[in-house]
Amino acid sequence: MTFGPKPAGTWTGHKAANCGDNHKFLRAGERYEVIQEFTDYDQHLHDVGESWIFLGYSFLPYDDGMSFFVSFDGEQEWHIRLQWRPEEQGQLLDNLEQYIRAL
Repeated sequence: MTFGPKPAGTWTGHKAANCGDNHKFLRAGERYEVIQEFTDYDQHLHDVGESWIFLGYSFLPYDDGMSFFVSFDGEQEWHIRLQWRPEEQGQLLDNLEQYIRAL
């Protein structure tokens, strides 16, 4: 599915200028659901109905790498890797509200 599970704080415990709790409409601690399937950078499919709690993000500008940190179980965290390029997940990241909604 994606990278994890890892103990809470594995990724979200590290803060830097390129990290944050909120991205667009995504807010840390809120639950979201996939409403249009998508494939992440590692070719893991995220099916309609998949839900998780958004924990935060990290963006690496030199690779256009966007990481979402989420929790499926409310205790551990997972890492969803995306790339903000047209040939990768650019369409998803530019139109996030078409793929993910708040519950």
